[in-house]
Amino acid sequence: MKNNLDKWLLSRRTVAYFTLFVLVLVLFMGVLFWRALLSPVETGKGSGDVGVTIPGNATCSRIGDILYENGLVRGPGLVSFYARLHGLDQNLKPGRYIFNRGQSLPEIIDMLAKGAPDLIVFTMPEGYTLAQLTDLLSSKGLADRDRFKAALAGAGSFKLPFLDKIPPGVGLEGYLFPDTYHVGSRTGEEQIISIMLNRFNAELDKLNYEKKAAKLNLNLHQAVTIASMIEGEAAVDEERPIIAGVIYNRLRLGMPLQIDATVKYALGGNVKRILYKDLEIDSPYNTYRVAGLPPGPINSPGEASLTASVSPAQTNYLYYVAKPDGTHAFAATLEEHNNNRRMYIK
Repeated sequence: MKNNLDKWLLSRRTVAYFTLFVLVLVLFMGVLFWRALLSPVETGKGSGDVGVTIPGNATCSRIGDILYENGLVRGPGLVSFYARLHGLDQNLKPGRYIFNRGQSLPEIIDMLAKGAPDLIVFTMPEGYTLAQLTDLLSSKGLADRDRFKAALAGAGSFKLPFLDKIPPGVGLEGYLFPDTYHVGSRTGEEQIISIMLNRFNAELDKLNYEKKAAKLNLNLHQAVTIASMIEGEAAVDEERPIIAGVIYNRLRLGMPLQIDATVKYALGGNVKRILYKDLEIDSPYNTYRVAGLPPGPINSPGEASLTASVSPAQTNYLYYVAKPDGTHAFAATLEEHNNNRRMYIK
């Protein structure tokens, strides 16, 4: 009888221990799973800054949708669940935020509960150079000139796939996308660059840019370089594909591109009018003297110029001259071009 009782107690004790072990294991796995849900979507420096606007009437559920759509959280319902769990669902404030995909969900919720930081708006126009951008950011108190230049020089610290395709020593000219940005007054130089690089990357994806460039036997850097020359030459969107066509026609025939905008860049950019003596400047960016493409972009091309660079118009034009209104007269022969020059250049 005693032996049977001992066996029964041992069996009960074994079941209890096993049950406890299973409960602890389930609890442990649950904690790991919960931590994984709250963890950052991405890790890595300079790879995930995202500007997000939370509307004034957004519910907690809508905020979760916005964050999920921008790739900042692992699921839209997590925001509502976490916020309600911590009594913050009524405290999430609207505004413009700069989040990072390296932030955890608790960090993002904490920012939303504290409210948007003080914001400064800046617009980088199409065709701006990095030198002009540096002046702009410095004038708004958003960047120290030396630190910004040093951050631009350290392109290797930013982790985006397209950056690996830029030739060494060329830099980021042409790859900070021209747009309007909202940043906090305490946003660092590297973070600003990262935001603009991510914006450029999004544009590449939207335009399916690299695949279109490859169909023209161009790599990314060559296509962006052409886009920057179009940006420097064109005043109206309708002419951008035509100017692109002229560039491709000249490249195919081995003719010098003779792009005035590249000479301006070689001269430092602060030139309103190109003189004949300027065409002799010794620079790899002087497309009057050096055949083929310059080493890299000469400015920051916008969407219209990027699109034109991989969708050139099919024409026989080899020349163009600017008219007084900023548009151009195009010509297929040198004789036609000289006639246009006599007509429009006083």
